[in-house]
Amino acid sequence: MTQAPKPPAGTNGLTYRDAGVDIDEGERLVDLIKPAAKSTARPGAEAALGGFAAVFDPKAAGFKDPLFLATTDGVGTKLKIAIESGRHETVGIDLVAMCVNDLSAQGAEPLMFLDYYATGKLNAEDAAKVVLGIAEGCRQAGAALAGGETAEMPGMYAHGEYDLAGFSIGAAERGTLLPRVDEMQVGDVIVGVGSSGPHSNGYSLVRKIVERSGLAWDAPAPFEAGKSLAEALLAPTRIYAKALKPVFEAKLVKGAAHITGGGLVENTPRALPDHLAADFDWNAWARPAVFEWLQATGGVPEEDMRRTFNLGIGMALIVDAGHADAVIAQLSAAGEAAFKIGVLKSA
Repeated sequence: MTQAPKPPAGTNGLTYRDAGVDIDEGERLVDLIKPAAKSTARPGAEAALGGFAAVFDPKAAGFKDPLFLATTDGVGTKLKIAIESGRHETVGIDLVAMCVNDLSAQGAEPLMFLDYYATGKLNAEDAAKVVLGIAEGCRQAGAALAGGETAEMPGMYAHGEYDLAGFSIGAAERGTLLPRVDEMQVGDVIVGVGSSGPHSNGYSLVRKIVERSGLAWDAPAPFEAGKSLAEALLAPTRIYAKALKPVFEAKLVKGAAHITGGGLVENTPRALPDHLAADFDWNAWARPAVFEWLQATGGVPEEDMRRTFNLGIGMALIVDAGHADAVIAQLSAAGEAAFKIGVLKSA
């Protein structure tokens, strides 16, 4: 079989860069984000980039008999707003939050975080903004940014587009995991911890509503003075790990639910035994103005609002009625808004 002749070196030969992958740009990105990753180091993890795997030493972190937990998530179509508006600084916080808040719902402490950034054509500056946001999220959570993957894949994404995935490892001492369903009873109080807005859920509907409104991303936000529409809708997801740790350690919480897609009505039952149900007082807290605007502008039915958005509650905690005020006071002292939003009843 006759083989095709090889082109002489330096004439018409193809390189990886010709195929759309720029290794030098990838190395430049690593240089841009190394200081941010280093700033997230914590006991048990050095948070150094460049190795093939991340190592965590639970003994150095103070754990005696830990159970390890793992979560993964993304940011969803909220990324479209970041991409279309050119605002990449905060979606990394969202990525961390969606993972570590799930760890908190099980009573675990976040330890390490890894990210996956995929794009068609790598722009080191834009990617660095995203990863700097991830590092900020890790600092808020107390987790080490232990590594990640940047994938440049020509032809897979439209120009300027990227996608994110996050992976988090957490730990809890044996016997402390939530929920403790055997301790729950009728009359237990549901304490809601305030959200910063829609967090990272419901943005396919959000973008439809914005389209209906006719507003551009740089238009003033109708529901938040001094901010553009994009800036207001990109408010990063709150990270609750540090505020919740003391109430978890004091064993004041029987169960917790991270309020994501599905809202309070679908996420809270995930933390409850089959014989108990949540009875919400929907007037117990003031919804952030963004939700009122979304509902009015989109004509969204109340049932859909409750099943799509968190409506101002990012985490729901199940606590004994006698401990509810203490939990709320402790969370308030940690800078979190907290409210009694309902009770448990028989299912």
